[in-house]
Amino acid sequence: IGWRARGRRVRPQPPRSCEDYWGEWKHCRGLRHAFHHYYAHGELPECGRWREDYEACRAWERHRAAAAQEALCKSERARVMEKQKYAPVWKLRKSPPPDWYLPLDHDK
Repeated sequence: IGWRARGRRVRPQPPRSCEDYWGEWKHCRGLRHAFHHYYAHGELPECGRWREDYEACRAWERHRAAAAQEALCKSERARVMEKQKYAPVWKLRKSPPPDWYLPLDHDK
């Protein structure tokens, strides 16, 4: 949760600006993104979560709604956990193999 100062009072702010949620929702609904997502995953993208997050963000900023704050923080935590769920496929090397300069054996 971000904190921004206004004068002397400091109040909690949403993790992202509400315009970010709106932009992500508009991008998700776009034809190009839908086509790419369908090609890559075989299904259309679920964009409802971005819209719900935008609405919760607006409620948090306008009315300081505790329920909206909790819903938005919960959604952001779920989004971060979803990204961390997938480990890298390849193990990254720190240095090249010791025999990297030798010619390849094409006969084998």
